[in-house]
Amino acid sequence: MIKNYRWLIVFLLFVATTINYLDRQIIGLLKPILEEEFSWSESDFARIVMAFQAAYALGLLGFGWVIDKIGTKAGYSLTIIIWSAAGMLHAVARSVTGFSLARIGLGIGEAGNYPAAVKTVAEWFPKKERGLATGLFNAGTSIGVVAAVVLVPWILRNYGWHEVFWITGALGFVWLIFWVVFYEIPEKQTRLTSQERDYIISGQEGASTESVEKAPVSWLKLFTFPQTWAYITGKGLIDPIYWFFLFWLPSYFSATFSLDLKKASVELMLIYLATTVGSIGGGYLSSSLIKRGWPTIKARKTVLLVLGTLELSVILTQFATDRWVAVGLISLAVALHQAWATNVFTMASDMFPKQAVSSVVGIGGTAGALGGIFFPMLVGNLLDQYKAAGNLTGGYNVLFTICGFTYLIAWLIIHLLTRKGNVVDASELSDEIVAETSEKY
Repeated sequence: MIKNYRWLIVFLLFVATTINYLDRQIIGLLKPILEEEFSWSESDFARIVMAFQAAYALGLLGFGWVIDKIGTKAGYSLTIIIWSAAGMLHAVARSVTGFSLARIGLGIGEAGNYPAAVKTVAEWFPKKERGLATGLFNAGTSIGVVAAVVLVPWILRNYGWHEVFWITGALGFVWLIFWVVFYEIPEKQTRLTSQERDYIISGQEGASTESVEKAPVSWLKLFTFPQTWAYITGKGLIDPIYWFFLFWLPSYFSATFSLDLKKASVELMLIYLATTVGSIGGGYLSSSLIKRGWPTIKARKTVLLVLGTLELSVILTQFATDRWVAVGLISLAVALHQAWATNVFTMASDMFPKQAVSSVVGIGGTAGALGGIFFPMLVGNLLDQYKAAGNLTGGYNVLFTICGFTYLIAWLIIHLLTRKGNVVDASELSDEIVAETSEKY
Protein backbone atom coordinates (compact mmCIF):
# COMPACT_ATOMS: atom_id res chain seq x y z
CA MET A 1 0.00 0.00 0.00
CA ILE A 2 1.27 3.49 -0.91
CA LYS A 3 0.04 6.59 0.92
CA ASN A 4 -1.26 9.46 -1.27
CA TYR A 5 -1.05 7.27 -4.37
CA ARG A 6 -3.13 9.76 -6.36
CA TRP A 7 -0.18 12.18 -6.44
CA LEU A 8 2.00 9.50 -8.02
CA ILE A 9 -0.62 9.33 -10.76
CA VAL A 10 -0.32 13.11 -11.24
CA PHE A 11 3.46 12.74 -11.53
CA LEU A 12 2.98 10.20 -14.33
CA LEU A 13 0.65 12.63 -16.10
CA PHE A 14 3.20 15.44 -15.66
CA VAL A 15 6.00 13.34 -17.19
CA ALA A 16 3.80 12.31 -20.13
CA THR A 17 2.83 15.94 -20.81
CA THR A 18 6.50 16.97 -20.60
CA ILE A 19 7.44 14.32 -23.20
CA ASN A 20 4.46 15.42 -25.31
CA TYR A 21 5.67 19.01 -25.57
CA LEU A 22 9.32 17.97 -25.90
CA ASP A 23 8.51 15.87 -28.95
CA ARG A 24 6.41 18.52 -30.69
CA GLN A 25 9.10 21.25 -30.27
CA ILE A 26 11.94 19.32 -31.90
CA ILE A 27 11.08 20.12 -35.53
CA GLY A 28 11.26 23.86 -34.82
CA LEU A 29 14.65 23.60 -33.11
CA LEU A 30 16.05 21.52 -35.98
CA LYS A 31 14.52 23.74 -38.67
CA PRO A 32 17.78 25.49 -39.76
CA ILE A 33 19.65 22.18 -40.06
CA LEU A 34 16.88 20.35 -41.89
CA GLU A 35 16.28 23.31 -44.23
CA GLU A 36 19.92 23.27 -45.24
CA GLU A 37 20.14 19.48 -45.67
CA PHE A 38 16.90 19.09 -47.63
CA SER A 39 16.75 22.53 -49.30
CA TRP A 40 13.37 23.40 -47.80
CA SER A 41 11.65 26.67 -48.53
CA GLU A 42 9.62 28.52 -45.90
CA SER A 43 6.49 27.23 -47.64
CA ASP A 44 7.77 23.66 -47.34
CA PHE A 45 8.24 24.07 -43.61
CA ALA A 46 4.82 25.72 -43.30
CA ARG A 47 3.20 22.67 -44.91
CA ILE A 48 4.94 20.38 -42.41
CA VAL A 49 3.69 22.51 -39.51
CA MET A 50 0.16 22.63 -40.92
CA ALA A 51 0.16 18.84 -41.28
CA PHE A 52 0.73 18.51 -37.54
CA GLN A 53 -1.90 21.11 -36.61
CA ALA A 54 -4.58 19.57 -38.82
CA ALA A 55 -3.84 16.04 -37.57
CA TYR A 56 -3.84 17.31 -33.98
CA ALA A 57 -7.28 18.86 -34.44
CA LEU A 58 -8.74 15.65 -35.87
CA GLY A 59 -6.94 13.52 -33.32
CA LEU A 60 -8.40 15.46 -30.41
CA LEU A 61 -11.89 14.86 -31.71
CA GLY A 62 -11.31 11.16 -32.27
CA PHE A 63 -9.21 10.31 -29.24
CA GLY A 64 -11.66 11.93 -26.84
CA TRP A 65 -14.30 9.44 -27.94
CA VAL A 66 -11.86 6.50 -28.04
CA ILE A 67 -10.56 7.09 -24.50
CA ASP A 68 -14.08 7.38 -23.12
CA LYS A 69 -14.83 4.09 -24.89
CA ILE A 70 -11.81 1.97 -23.91
CA GLY A 71 -10.77 3.65 -20.66
CA THR A 72 -7.76 5.67 -19.53
CA LYS A 73 -5.24 2.86 -19.08
CA ALA A 74 -5.63 1.45 -22.58
CA GLY A 75 -6.36 4.85 -24.12
CA TYR A 76 -3.25 6.56 -22.73
CA SER A 77 -1.13 3.57 -23.74
CA LEU A 78 -2.43 3.77 -27.30
CA THR A 79 -1.86 7.50 -27.66
CA ILE A 80 1.74 7.43 -26.42
CA ILE A 81 2.61 4.42 -28.59
CA ILE A 82 1.37 6.27 -31.67
CA TRP A 83 3.10 9.57 -30.95
CA SER A 84 6.40 7.99 -29.80
CA ALA A 85 6.58 5.75 -32.87
CA ALA A 86 5.76 8.70 -35.13
CA GLY A 87 8.39 10.81 -33.36
CA MET A 88 11.05 8.19 -34.03
CA LEU A 89 9.98 7.82 -37.67
CA HIS A 90 11.03 11.44 -38.31
CA ALA A 91 14.58 10.04 -38.33
CA VAL A 92 13.96 8.08 -41.55
CA ALA A 93 12.10 10.86 -43.41
CA ARG A 94 13.92 12.29 -46.42
CA SER A 95 11.40 14.64 -48.03
CA VAL A 96 8.70 17.18 -47.24
CA THR A 97 6.12 14.44 -47.76
CA GLY A 98 7.98 12.09 -45.44
CA PHE A 99 8.25 14.64 -42.65
CA SER A 100 4.62 15.67 -43.18
CA LEU A 101 3.48 12.06 -42.77
CA ALA A 102 5.56 11.73 -39.61
CA ARG A 103 4.03 14.96 -38.28
CA ILE A 104 0.55 13.67 -39.04
CA GLY A 105 1.25 10.57 -36.95
CA LEU A 106 2.70 12.73 -34.18
CA GLY A 107 -0.29 15.07 -34.24
CA ILE A 108 -2.83 12.25 -34.08
CA GLY A 109 -1.00 10.54 -31.23
CA GLU A 110 -0.24 13.63 -29.17
CA ALA A 111 -3.87 14.70 -29.38
CA GLY A 112 -4.79 11.94 -26.92
CA ASN A 113 -2.68 13.33 -24.08
CA TYR A 114 -5.09 15.91 -22.69
CA PRO A 115 -8.32 13.91 -23.04
CA ALA A 116 -6.63 11.02 -21.23
CA ALA A 117 -4.96 13.17 -18.57
CA VAL A 118 -8.07 15.18 -17.68
CA LYS A 119 -10.16 12.01 -17.50
CA THR A 120 -7.54 10.43 -15.25
CA VAL A 121 -7.74 13.41 -12.88
CA ALA A 122 -11.54 13.06 -12.85
CA GLU A 123 -11.16 9.40 -11.89
CA TRP A 124 -8.54 9.89 -9.21
CA PHE A 125 -9.39 13.16 -7.49
CA PRO A 126 -12.28 14.68 -5.56
CA LYS A 127 -13.53 17.92 -7.10
CA LYS A 128 -11.84 20.12 -4.51
CA GLU A 129 -8.38 18.85 -5.59
CA ARG A 130 -8.85 18.62 -9.35
CA GLY A 131 -7.73 22.18 -10.05
CA LEU A 132 -4.39 21.68 -8.34
CA ALA A 133 -3.91 18.22 -9.87
CA THR A 134 -4.63 19.58 -13.35
CA GLY A 135 -2.27 22.50 -12.78
CA LEU A 136 0.53 20.17 -11.74
CA PHE A 137 0.36 17.92 -14.79
CA ASN A 138 -0.26 20.89 -17.11
CA ALA A 139 3.06 22.37 -15.91
CA GLY A 140 4.66 19.74 -18.13
CA THR A 141 3.89 21.96 -21.14
CA SER A 142 6.49 24.55 -20.16
CA ILE A 143 8.97 22.02 -18.78
CA GLY A 144 8.76 20.14 -22.06
CA VAL A 145 9.59 23.28 -24.06
CA VAL A 146 12.55 24.12 -21.81
CA ALA A 147 13.72 20.48 -21.86
CA ALA A 148 13.72 20.58 -25.65
CA VAL A 149 15.84 23.75 -25.66
CA VAL A 150 18.39 22.03 -23.41
CA LEU A 151 18.30 18.42 -24.63
CA VAL A 152 18.12 18.81 -28.41
CA PRO A 153 21.34 20.87 -28.80
CA TRP A 154 23.21 18.38 -26.57
CA ILE A 155 22.14 15.34 -28.61
CA LEU A 156 22.76 17.23 -31.83
CA ARG A 157 26.24 18.24 -30.74
CA ASN A 158 27.25 14.72 -29.64
CA TYR A 159 25.41 12.60 -32.21
CA GLY A 160 23.24 14.07 -34.99
CA TRP A 161 19.72 15.09 -35.93
CA HIS A 162 18.63 11.51 -36.61
CA GLU A 163 19.53 10.53 -33.06
CA VAL A 164 17.51 13.46 -31.70
CA PHE A 165 14.34 11.82 -33.01
CA TRP A 166 15.36 8.28 -32.02
CA ILE A 167 16.26 9.19 -28.43
CA THR A 168 13.38 11.56 -27.66
CA GLY A 169 10.86 9.22 -29.30
CA ALA A 170 12.08 6.35 -27.13
CA LEU A 171 11.29 8.30 -23.95
CA GLY A 172 7.58 7.68 -24.48
CA PHE A 173 8.07 3.92 -24.49
CA VAL A 174 10.02 4.15 -21.23
CA TRP A 175 7.10 6.08 -19.69
CA LEU A 176 4.68 3.45 -20.99
CA ILE A 177 6.33 0.77 -18.84
CA PHE A 178 5.63 2.75 -15.66
CA TRP A 179 2.07 3.54 -16.77
CA VAL A 180 1.21 -0.12 -17.38
CA VAL A 181 2.74 -1.18 -14.07
CA PHE A 182 1.37 1.55 -11.80
CA TYR A 183 -1.98 2.59 -13.27
CA GLU A 184 -5.46 1.25 -12.60
CA ILE A 185 -8.71 3.05 -11.80
CA PRO A 186 -9.16 3.49 -8.01
CA GLU A 187 -11.61 0.57 -7.62
CA LYS A 188 -9.07 -1.83 -9.15
CA GLN A 189 -5.82 -0.39 -7.75
CA THR A 190 -4.44 -2.83 -5.16
CA ARG A 191 -1.68 -0.43 -4.07
CA LEU A 192 -4.28 2.11 -2.89
CA THR A 193 -5.15 2.30 0.81
CA SER A 194 -8.80 1.91 1.72
CA GLN A 195 -8.74 5.36 3.36
CA GLU A 196 -7.52 7.09 0.20
CA ARG A 197 -9.97 5.16 -1.96
CA ASP A 198 -12.86 6.27 0.25
CA TYR A 199 -11.55 9.86 0.21
CA ILE A 200 -11.42 9.92 -3.60
CA ILE A 201 -14.86 8.41 -4.14
CA SER A 202 -16.55 10.47 -1.42
CA GLY A 203 -15.46 13.68 -3.13
CA GLN A 204 -16.89 12.69 -6.50
CA GLU A 205 -20.42 12.86 -7.80
CA GLY A 206 -22.39 10.28 -9.73
CA ALA A 207 -21.73 6.63 -10.36
CA SER A 208 -18.53 4.83 -9.43
CA THR A 209 -15.51 4.97 -11.70
CA GLU A 210 -15.79 1.32 -12.65
CA SER A 211 -19.44 1.58 -13.63
CA VAL A 212 -19.02 4.68 -15.79
CA GLU A 213 -15.82 3.49 -17.46
CA LYS A 214 -17.82 1.54 -20.06
CA ALA A 215 -21.12 3.45 -19.93
CA PRO A 216 -22.33 4.55 -23.40
CA VAL A 217 -22.14 8.20 -24.36
CA SER A 218 -24.16 9.81 -27.13
CA TRP A 219 -21.30 11.80 -28.61
CA LEU A 220 -23.39 14.09 -30.82
CA LYS A 221 -25.75 14.77 -27.93
CA LEU A 222 -22.89 16.52 -26.13
CA PHE A 223 -23.36 19.42 -28.56
CA THR A 224 -26.87 20.01 -27.20
CA PHE A 225 -25.53 21.07 -23.79
CA PRO A 226 -24.56 24.72 -23.16
CA GLN A 227 -21.77 23.41 -20.90
CA THR A 228 -20.10 21.85 -23.96
CA TRP A 229 -20.21 25.17 -25.80
CA ALA A 230 -18.81 26.93 -22.74
CA TYR A 231 -15.82 24.59 -22.85
CA ILE A 232 -15.49 25.03 -26.63
CA THR A 233 -15.40 28.81 -26.07
CA GLY A 234 -12.74 28.57 -23.37
CA LYS A 235 -10.50 26.54 -25.66
CA GLY A 236 -11.40 27.85 -29.12
CA LEU A 237 -10.81 31.53 -28.38
CA ILE A 238 -7.84 31.20 -26.04
CA ASP A 239 -5.67 28.28 -27.25
CA PRO A 240 -4.61 30.16 -30.43
CA ILE A 241 -3.16 32.90 -28.23
CA TYR A 242 -0.77 30.40 -26.63
CA TRP A 243 0.33 29.19 -30.07
CA PHE A 244 1.04 32.83 -30.92
CA PHE A 245 3.15 33.22 -27.78
CA LEU A 246 4.91 29.93 -28.50
CA PHE A 247 5.87 30.51 -32.13
CA TRP A 248 6.08 34.27 -32.61
CA LEU A 249 7.77 35.52 -29.44
CA PRO A 250 11.29 34.75 -30.72
CA SER A 251 10.75 36.86 -33.83
CA TYR A 252 9.09 39.61 -31.75
CA PHE A 253 12.17 39.93 -29.52
CA SER A 254 14.41 39.72 -32.56
CA ALA A 255 12.56 42.53 -34.35
CA THR A 256 11.98 44.76 -31.33
CA PHE A 257 15.06 44.21 -29.15
CA SER A 258 17.55 42.71 -31.66
CA LEU A 259 17.69 39.39 -29.81
CA ASP A 260 20.27 36.98 -31.29
CA LEU A 261 18.27 33.82 -31.98
CA LYS A 262 21.42 31.82 -32.73
CA LYS A 263 22.23 31.75 -29.02
CA ALA A 264 20.37 30.29 -26.07
CA SER A 265 17.89 32.94 -24.93
CA VAL A 266 17.56 33.53 -21.19
CA GLU A 267 14.65 35.85 -21.96
CA LEU A 268 12.61 33.16 -23.71
CA MET A 269 13.46 30.52 -21.13
CA LEU A 270 12.21 32.77 -18.33
CA ILE A 271 8.98 33.45 -20.21
CA TYR A 272 8.25 29.77 -20.83
CA LEU A 273 9.16 28.83 -17.26
CA ALA A 274 6.62 31.38 -16.03
CA THR A 275 3.87 29.18 -17.45
CA THR A 276 4.71 26.58 -14.79
CA VAL A 277 3.94 29.08 -12.03
CA GLY A 278 0.66 30.02 -13.68
CA SER A 279 -0.41 26.43 -14.27
CA ILE A 280 0.08 25.35 -10.66
CA GLY A 281 -1.04 28.66 -9.14
CA GLY A 282 -4.26 28.83 -11.14
CA GLY A 283 -5.26 25.33 -10.12
CA TYR A 284 -4.38 25.97 -6.49
CA LEU A 285 -6.42 29.17 -6.33
CA SER A 286 -9.71 27.68 -7.55
CA SER A 287 -9.21 24.52 -5.48
CA SER A 288 -8.67 26.62 -2.34
CA LEU A 289 -11.94 28.48 -2.94
CA ILE A 290 -13.81 25.18 -3.28
CA LYS A 291 -12.26 23.90 -0.05
CA ARG A 292 -13.62 27.03 1.65
CA GLY A 293 -17.13 26.10 0.59
CA TRP A 294 -17.55 27.94 -2.73
CA PRO A 295 -19.75 26.20 -5.35
CA THR A 296 -17.43 24.51 -7.84
CA ILE A 297 -18.48 26.32 -11.03
CA LYS A 298 -18.65 29.69 -9.25
CA ALA A 299 -15.10 29.21 -7.96
CA ARG A 300 -13.74 28.34 -11.42
CA LYS A 301 -15.51 31.27 -13.12
CA THR A 302 -14.42 33.74 -10.43
CA VAL A 303 -10.80 32.76 -10.97
CA LEU A 304 -11.26 32.99 -14.75
CA LEU A 305 -12.67 36.51 -14.37
CA VAL A 306 -9.70 37.61 -12.27
CA LEU A 307 -7.26 36.05 -14.74
CA GLY A 308 -9.00 37.64 -17.73
CA THR A 309 -8.90 41.07 -16.09
CA LEU A 310 -5.20 40.76 -15.22
CA GLU A 311 -4.47 39.59 -18.78
CA LEU A 312 -5.21 43.12 -19.98
CA SER A 313 -1.71 43.94 -18.73
CA VAL A 314 -0.22 42.39 -21.88
CA ILE A 315 -1.48 45.43 -23.79
CA LEU A 316 1.14 47.49 -21.93
CA THR A 317 3.88 45.56 -23.75
CA GLN A 318 3.62 48.03 -26.63
CA PHE A 319 4.98 50.76 -24.36
CA ALA A 320 7.99 48.71 -23.19
CA THR A 321 11.29 50.16 -24.34
CA ASP A 322 13.44 47.80 -22.28
CA ARG A 323 13.60 44.09 -23.10
CA TRP A 324 13.37 43.04 -19.46
CA VAL A 325 10.19 45.06 -18.97
CA ALA A 326 8.77 43.24 -21.99
CA VAL A 327 9.96 39.92 -20.55
CA GLY A 328 8.17 40.73 -17.28
CA LEU A 329 4.88 41.68 -18.95
CA ILE A 330 4.86 38.73 -21.33
CA SER A 331 5.91 36.33 -18.56
CA LEU A 332 2.89 37.52 -16.58
CA ALA A 333 0.69 37.08 -19.66
CA VAL A 334 1.73 33.47 -20.35
CA ALA A 335 1.51 32.59 -16.65
CA LEU A 336 -2.05 33.93 -16.59
CA HIS A 337 -2.81 32.00 -19.74
CA GLN A 338 -1.71 28.70 -18.21
CA ALA A 339 -3.71 29.47 -15.07
CA TRP A 340 -6.72 30.03 -17.35
CA ALA A 341 -6.06 26.80 -19.27
CA THR A 342 -5.82 24.80 -16.04
CA ASN A 343 -9.21 26.03 -14.81
CA VAL A 344 -10.91 25.52 -18.17
CA PHE A 345 -9.57 21.95 -18.35
CA THR A 346 -10.86 21.31 -14.85
CA MET A 347 -14.31 22.69 -15.70
CA ALA A 348 -14.78 19.82 -18.14
CA SER A 349 -14.56 17.33 -15.26
CA ASP A 350 -16.69 19.63 -13.08
CA MET A 351 -19.58 19.91 -15.53
CA PHE A 352 -19.67 16.38 -16.98
CA PRO A 353 -19.67 12.85 -15.52
CA LYS A 354 -16.46 10.89 -15.95
CA GLN A 355 -17.62 8.81 -18.92
CA ALA A 356 -17.98 11.97 -21.03
CA VAL A 357 -14.94 13.98 -19.89
CA SER A 358 -12.49 12.81 -22.57
CA SER A 359 -15.05 13.41 -25.33
CA VAL A 360 -15.72 16.96 -24.12
CA VAL A 361 -11.99 17.68 -23.75
CA GLY A 362 -11.42 16.35 -27.27
CA ILE A 363 -14.19 18.52 -28.73
CA GLY A 364 -12.88 21.64 -27.01
CA GLY A 365 -9.30 20.79 -27.94
CA THR A 366 -10.31 20.48 -31.58
CA ALA A 367 -11.81 23.96 -31.42
CA GLY A 368 -8.53 25.26 -29.98
CA ALA A 369 -6.47 23.45 -32.60
CA LEU A 370 -8.61 24.83 -35.42
CA GLY A 371 -8.10 28.29 -33.99
CA GLY A 372 -4.40 27.46 -33.94
CA ILE A 373 -4.61 26.91 -37.69
CA PHE A 374 -6.57 30.04 -38.65
CA PHE A 375 -5.21 32.59 -36.13
CA PRO A 376 -1.68 32.34 -37.60
CA MET A 377 -3.16 33.42 -40.93
CA LEU A 378 -4.35 36.64 -39.27
CA VAL A 379 -1.01 37.04 -37.54
CA GLY A 380 0.97 36.53 -40.75
CA ASN A 381 -1.16 38.87 -42.87
CA LEU A 382 -1.16 41.57 -40.20
CA LEU A 383 2.59 41.42 -39.65
CA ASP A 384 3.25 41.41 -43.41
CA GLN A 385 1.20 44.63 -43.76
CA TYR A 386 3.02 46.37 -40.93
CA LYS A 387 6.38 45.09 -42.13
CA ALA A 388 5.69 46.50 -45.60
CA ALA A 389 4.96 49.83 -43.92
CA GLY A 390 8.27 49.64 -42.03
CA ASN A 391 6.63 49.18 -38.62
CA LEU A 392 6.76 45.48 -37.75
CA THR A 393 6.66 46.21 -34.01
CA GLY A 394 3.35 48.03 -34.54
CA GLY A 395 1.85 44.80 -35.85
CA TYR A 396 2.86 43.00 -32.67
CA ASN A 397 1.30 45.81 -30.62
CA VAL A 398 -2.05 45.26 -32.35
CA LEU A 399 -1.80 41.53 -31.68
CA PHE A 400 -1.01 42.05 -27.99
CA THR A 401 -4.12 44.24 -27.73
CA ILE A 402 -6.27 41.55 -29.36
CA CYS A 403 -4.83 38.95 -26.99
CA GLY A 404 -5.48 41.12 -23.95
CA PHE A 405 -9.21 41.60 -24.57
CA THR A 406 -10.00 38.09 -25.82
CA TYR A 407 -9.93 36.51 -22.34
CA LEU A 408 -12.70 38.74 -21.00
CA ILE A 409 -14.79 38.14 -24.11
CA ALA A 410 -14.38 34.39 -23.63
CA TRP A 411 -15.25 34.68 -19.93
CA LEU A 412 -18.47 36.56 -20.69
CA ILE A 413 -19.61 33.84 -23.11
CA ILE A 414 -18.70 31.10 -20.64
CA HIS A 415 -20.58 32.91 -17.87
CA LEU A 416 -23.74 33.30 -19.94
CA LEU A 417 -23.67 29.63 -20.97
CA THR A 418 -23.16 28.39 -17.40
CA ARG A 419 -25.00 31.03 -15.38
CA LYS A 420 -27.27 28.36 -13.86
CA GLY A 421 -24.22 26.37 -12.80
CA ASN A 422 -25.82 23.07 -13.78
CA VAL A 423 -23.82 19.86 -13.94
CA VAL A 424 -24.76 17.39 -16.68
CA ASP A 425 -26.14 14.16 -15.22
CA ALA A 426 -25.11 10.78 -16.60
CA SER A 427 -28.75 9.99 -17.37
CA GLU A 428 -28.81 12.86 -19.88
CA LEU A 429 -25.99 11.51 -22.01
CA SER A 430 -27.53 8.51 -23.74
CA ASP A 431 -30.87 6.88 -24.33
CA GLU A 432 -29.47 3.58 -23.08
CA ILE A 433 -28.73 5.02 -19.64
CA VAL A 434 -32.20 6.59 -19.50
CA ALA A 435 -33.81 3.23 -20.36
CA GLU A 436 -31.80 1.44 -17.68
CA THR A 437 -32.75 4.06 -15.10
CA SER A 438 -36.45 3.80 -15.99
CA GLU A 439 -36.40 0.02 -15.59
CA LYS A 440 -34.65 0.29 -12.24
CA TYR A 441 -37.10 2.78 -10.76
